[in-house]
Amino acid sequence: MNDELRYLSTRVTKGLMSRRDFIGRAAALGVTAAMANAMIASQVRADGPKKGGTLRMAAQGGSTTDSLDPALATNTVALQAARFWGEPLVELDDDGGITGKVAESFEGSDDATTWRFKLRQGIAFSNGQDVTAEDVVETLDRHAGEDTKSGALGLLRDIQDVRADGDTVEIILKSPNADLPYLMTDYHLMIQPGGGKDDPTAAIGTGPYIMKDVDMGVRFVAEKNPNYWGDLGNAETIEMLVLNDNTARVAALQSGQVDLIDRVPPRTAGLVARAPNITVHQTSGPGHYVFIMHCNTAPFDNNDLRLALKHAINRQEMVDKILFGYGSVGNDTPINASYPFYTEFEQREFDPEKAKFHFDKAGVDGPVLLRTSENSFPGAVDASALFQQSCQAAGIPLEIKREPNDGYWSEVWNVQPFCTSYWGGRPTQDQMFSTAYQSSADWNDTRFFNEQFDQLLVAARAELDQAKRTQMYADMGTLLRDEGGLICPMFNDFIEASSDRVAGFIEGVKGFSLMHNYAPMRMWVV
Repeated sequence: MNDELRYLSTRVTKGLMSRRDFIGRAAALGVTAAMANAMIASQVRADGPKKGGTLRMAAQGGSTTDSLDPALATNTVALQAARFWGEPLVELDDDGGITGKVAESFEGSDDATTWRFKLRQGIAFSNGQDVTAEDVVETLDRHAGEDTKSGALGLLRDIQDVRADGDTVEIILKSPNADLPYLMTDYHLMIQPGGGKDDPTAAIGTGPYIMKDVDMGVRFVAEKNPNYWGDLGNAETIEMLVLNDNTARVAALQSGQVDLIDRVPPRTAGLVARAPNITVHQTSGPGHYVFIMHCNTAPFDNNDLRLALKHAINRQEMVDKILFGYGSVGNDTPINASYPFYTEFEQREFDPEKAKFHFDKAGVDGPVLLRTSENSFPGAVDASALFQQSCQAAGIPLEIKREPNDGYWSEVWNVQPFCTSYWGGRPTQDQMFSTAYQSSADWNDTRFFNEQFDQLLVAARAELDQAKRTQMYADMGTLLRDEGGLICPMFNDFIEASSDRVAGFIEGVKGFSLMHNYAPMRMWVV
């Protein structure tokens, strides 16, 4: 970078010159817009984070039926809100490893049946109350209780006992689990005073912000937590709007109403990226867009019908026309190459003849009803229409019912027997399988009940031989693929966008959207 461009880029980061004017000056010097934006980003990183101001974001997925109880978080908006005020024992780092939050360190026994988490010293809740090991014990007990509706229940069923020992929490398992620390990163497991048993919706935790204004499905306002122990949280205030409509969300960013958005529609991502004051961020990972069938509900309790629908979907067409290249083809399992013990299967292709064979064998009378909403994933309505067209080629009558965006996650997902949905994925196979496919999981949204699968899942947790463990997960994937209720046509890249009013987005954070939903806390107002 020559001296003139360095001087000009510094003026941009100090707010003395617009990004548009800088790009124009750079173009006169023979520098492309992409290179000019990279220069600004480099200068912003060199200047470092700034404190203060209000960071404004818009997110998709929320509804008026959401709750501040982290146990009940079912969508990205509820997850993001929980990140503002709460923290689990440990969290994923940028490379997919484990870093401490409420716990500063942890260690497991040689046989991986006992795990000890040492709590961070001097850490307090946002109400000023000191965090104790008993608070952690009560939190885990609430999520694992008999009457719980927690999305983390499936992860905790193997826990035999949880004990407080001074500043240490000891978790004793019924059987070995080498992945236990990863399970403790689950976003439902925000540590709350007394476990949140008195008021789980109070939003009192150890996170960097305090919830000041909450209008479910509409708007959230969070302000800095004066008792926060760490260095997260550069903006003094974060305002999050719920904008489920794709066009409205993108327009809010383009007009300057907000500074950061999630779920940029793949169809328009390229156009959004052309604006000189907007940067589009793309991250590949375990997220997947799906069609889910309840294996225990007619007519989907017939595996021939499930196989017919799996063969009747054109996966590559969906990647091309729904993701526009921002993703990859799925294969009817929730696992892709982003997972550590991945095995590649022979790709299931669109095959109208096989689909017709299984459909005729199933003997289903009348059309098959699929429920969908744009709130389930961007492009879900169009994807359903494509599915309907490919089913016609196999002689399968697929009827589509478009449901309202509001209430979709409470009234349709995990309630109706065939609908569109999405999963953001999990850090490990064990966590993904335990959350959504173990027979006892509360979020077993395909009603997949398979004793062999459950036995393999428990055995794989205790297996320390990587080759054997990889084969076990491959066997589980085969069972899901051939007998389960999951139709997974595509793995989506996470596409977000930010304006030049904010900085600090880190590209390449492994696995999940919005820097694992910490982007609003790690970014800053320029």
